[in-house]
Amino acid sequence: MIDKSRLKEILEEVRNGDTSVEDALGFFPEEENLEFARVDHDRKDRCGFPEVIFAESKTPEQSLAIAEALVNKTGFAFLTRVPDKTAKLLSSHWKQTEFNPLSRTMLIGKITAEPNPPKGKVLIVSAGTSDIPVAEEAAVTARVMGCSVTSLHDAGVAGIHRLLRARAELASASVIIVTAGMEGALPSVVAGLVSAPVIGVPTSVGYGAAFKGIAALLGMLSSCANGVAVVNIDNGFGAGCLAARILKSNGDNNEH
Repeated sequence: MIDKSRLKEILEEVRNGDTSVEDALGFFPEEENLEFARVDHDRKDRCGFPEVIFAESKTPEQSLAIAEALVNKTGFAFLTRVPDKTAKLLSSHWKQTEFNPLSRTMLIGKITAEPNPPKGKVLIVSAGTSDIPVAEEAAVTARVMGCSVTSLHDAGVAGIHRLLRARAELASASVIIVTAGMEGALPSVVAGLVSAPVIGVPTSVGYGAAFKGIAALLGMLSSCANGVAVVNIDNGFGAGCLAARILKSNGDNNEH
């Protein structure tokens, strides 16, 4: 809630012509208080995409209440890390739901198509089959945010010939997301083959010395290849968001 002194300043700026009415409205975010959560209905205007529900640590009832607030406002909600119990509850509440048990993501309702969707293609590369759940979370996220997405699975450095066979596909991508566990070498290899930005996603896959993804994380952060960005361990959602922002930023720059 904005304090009265700041409110007075804003109103005076509008009266004096120093601030437009549209800009002034930005100081009053639309927020729905559910006591245990404050649903941010202005997220799309600020960031280009509505608030997303991280369901893993929430009760099914909490996720349901937040999803209801979002659906009532926009007709759509997107959830990540959705437990089976939560998926079952939400599926019984809405007819139009899409639960992906592999990526643990859920869509409720229908997202409104963007008038200017991101241009270009996101390629998701997973090192091994065990990395596919994180890769799928990235893929679903990028698609929901309007991106064109293709996937290349089981193309890790242990069988480098499988990656090299896909040189044309790698070269055609605008952004590449690479998920890898173990020592996390694949993003560095991919970045050495392409000019597109590469987003590394370390996964918690590997034996004891992999330290549940820490070895892959440090390996990616220490990449000798240029143009590698790294998100947190198992954070496919963050990688998908970053890819969408990169493509959207490129489109915005082309318009200017």
